[in-house]
Amino acid sequence: MSSLFDRFKPNFFYADILRTIRFFDTRNNMSYHRSRSQKKIKRIKLRRAQKGAWGTFLYSLYGIVIMLSLFFGVVVGGGYLYIVRGLPKISSLQDYNPPIISTVYSHDNRKIGEFFKEKRIIVPVENIPKMLIHAFIAAEDARFYQHEGIDFFSILRALFKNIEAGAIVQGGSTITQQVTKSLLLSPERSYLRKVREAILAYRIEKSLIKEEILYVYLNQIYLGHGAYGVESAAENYFSKTCSELNLAECALLAGLPQAPSRYSPFRNFKRAKERQVYVLNRMLAEGYITNIQATEALNTPLDIQPRHNWYIEQIPHYTEHVRRYVEEKYGRKALYEGGLKIYTAVSIEMQKAGRDAMQKGLTDLDKRQGYRGPLKHLPPEEFEDYSRKVGELLAEKPLEPGKVTEGLVIAVDDEQKNVTVRIGGVRGMLPLEHMRWARKPDPDVLHINALVRLPSEVLSLGDVILVRILSRLGDEGRQETEGEPDDEENEEWILALEQIPEVEGALLCMEAETGLVRAIIGGRDFRTSQFNRAIQSQRQPGSAFKPIIYSAGLDKGYTPATMILDAPIVFEDTEHGFVWKPKNYEDKFYGPTLFRGALAHSRNVVTIKILKDLGIDYVIDYARRLGIESPINRDLSIALGSSGTSLLELVGAYSVFAHQGYRMSPIFVTKVVDRNGEILEENNPEGESVISKETAYIMTNLLQGVVKEGTGRKVRSLNRPVAGKTGTTNNLHDAWFLGYTPRYVTGVWVGFDHEKPLGKRETGARAAIPVWLSFMKEILTDKPIRVFPMPNGIVFAKIDTETGLLAIPESKKTIFECFKEGSAPTEYTERPGLLTEQGQFFKSDM
Repeated sequence: MSSLFDRFKPNFFYADILRTIRFFDTRNNMSYHRSRSQKKIKRIKLRRAQKGAWGTFLYSLYGIVIMLSLFFGVVVGGGYLYIVRGLPKISSLQDYNPPIISTVYSHDNRKIGEFFKEKRIIVPVENIPKMLIHAFIAAEDARFYQHEGIDFFSILRALFKNIEAGAIVQGGSTITQQVTKSLLLSPERSYLRKVREAILAYRIEKSLIKEEILYVYLNQIYLGHGAYGVESAAENYFSKTCSELNLAECALLAGLPQAPSRYSPFRNFKRAKERQVYVLNRMLAEGYITNIQATEALNTPLDIQPRHNWYIEQIPHYTEHVRRYVEEKYGRKALYEGGLKIYTAVSIEMQKAGRDAMQKGLTDLDKRQGYRGPLKHLPPEEFEDYSRKVGELLAEKPLEPGKVTEGLVIAVDDEQKNVTVRIGGVRGMLPLEHMRWARKPDPDVLHINALVRLPSEVLSLGDVILVRILSRLGDEGRQETEGEPDDEENEEWILALEQIPEVEGALLCMEAETGLVRAIIGGRDFRTSQFNRAIQSQRQPGSAFKPIIYSAGLDKGYTPATMILDAPIVFEDTEHGFVWKPKNYEDKFYGPTLFRGALAHSRNVVTIKILKDLGIDYVIDYARRLGIESPINRDLSIALGSSGTSLLELVGAYSVFAHQGYRMSPIFVTKVVDRNGEILEENNPEGESVISKETAYIMTNLLQGVVKEGTGRKVRSLNRPVAGKTGTTNNLHDAWFLGYTPRYVTGVWVGFDHEKPLGKRETGARAAIPVWLSFMKEILTDKPIRVFPMPNGIVFAKIDTETGLLAIPESKKTIFECFKEGSAPTEYTERPGLLTEQGQFFKSDM
């Protein structure tokens, strides 16, 4: 074994060495290759790292760019949304619905009132004269048909001007941009505003054709004094429609948009004229007119009309009542922006007649009450300054007969019985005969017993007073000297002393057969008080309430021939310690009294007895049927009209008698139409029968008796069938007259807002009837005479007025009385000398 081992031992040794060498060589090779691989790997990793870092950088950069883009997009988009927020949508003309005027019309379709947020009347572009369109284009945007809403040349020009000035002093707005400016409804001037205008202008140009843009512009543009659009401006300045304007007027309107207040022909006619010349020159330069046309327009006089306040000038109380009704029913926005057409039942002529009658009646009553003194008193050193100020006012509104103006007393002459009054630089003579009414106020003294005898009793040097111009002194016989200048400074006037009445009044007229309310006078002067005393006020009606009680009596068995004892009566309230002793106006009692006579002469005691017999609740319910809605006291004092009611309610109640028992609903508004022509409401006459025709006719007959022989005798001068009743309250605080013909029912109330006596003997007959009579005479002037229709079921009988029974030949006074069929008396009056029990021919004290 050892030899074998020894033998092969070297071989193993060398093999090991070789293996070792190869091992180390392999390791070296491996190390070498590993080193190279590692280097390669490092290079690869380095390259990869470099690529990764660059990629990360690029990736991050891309993210930043995207984020910045998104941010920029959000900012730009948000900014754009902010800028366009609230911009009006104008994609078609249907989107253009600006606030327009709601107009109120009379019964014959004449304008009587306007309600608006912006005074605008929409007019189609085809109804606008070409010369007016050309005037606006020449003055405001000569390149209107060339640009697309924004004129960059104009904008750059304006920009340089503004930079030069350091402020916004000029605009480069096109007509389209002016449309956007008015639609934005903001007065600010800023670059942001300009951007918004530009965006909206671009949208409009893309949505509308040029003619449609002109339509919006000419209806939207503000032209001063509340007028929006050319139609409203034409009415404002010239009292015309825009289709009636001439070239001179067109040029004046086209000059207003730049500065409506500055160039207003009302405020500064010279500036307005200069602006008109500018517009005509621009039209000439653009070839729209010739030199001849421009010259003719320059020489055409401009008739600038005073602005109309339809609401105040026409029939304000009626229109105000309509305004409240429409606003309550349709809302404020519809009334002031919706362009409603409101048709009413009012007659302008009847309204004017009522206003004139009321003014005269209240003025006459006020003078009967006495003179409350001068407006003020001036020391001599202030005379000239005061007269100069009055003279300045007269330069604008010269004196003329009928005008009421202030004047300064500069001389009082008791010997000549006149007063010299200075009115600016003019003098007037106030004779005693035109101031005799001016006694010191005293409601307990009849005015006729206290007339002024000397001017000094009333006026003194330095008094500032109101006078009415009656006539020129020359017209009264003064002969002018040859060569004397004929100017106002040398004229003298005959004057009358005046004062503004304190007393108020109301009038309401309704058509009996339809309920159409034709006239409302709610007070003396709407400008000083908008309170409508015909509708809103509730005053004690006094004896004007009595016909309701008498009508109720007719339906409970009373007849016109029923006898009631007019004698003292006492009512005692032991619980409250109150004793009531009613009496008649004259403080007298008249014994047995006919039902007819008690109403005709307004007997208080008889009326109270009838009410007590009928029952208070029955009469209240009866009043409700006739249309009295105001609260009514549950006591006997309602027989004397102690419960307040409105004039409208009383007129409605009397209309039942006039219209054969039918209660007609009062109609103020006949129709309402919206801006698109759709009828929103239409009111036609409608009523219901609330009492019989027979009762209504007998009441009318009884009330005719009031006019023929009772408290309404003054009304006989109307010279046609008329029925009515006066009313006067305790202490003469209220005076009434309710009267009607077959066609119209009219009521008048007179009194003070803050209750106080009207004056001695100022009853309904004296204070209210003159107003009623003057009004009715005027409105019935051209109307045929009609009689009250008599229904079937009415019979007549000859009655002895002393007994209420059938008359006999010996009867001293008789009357043909009307009765419901079957209710006429069948018993004759006893012949003289024969005794009969009192209870056989009149009702005993109830």
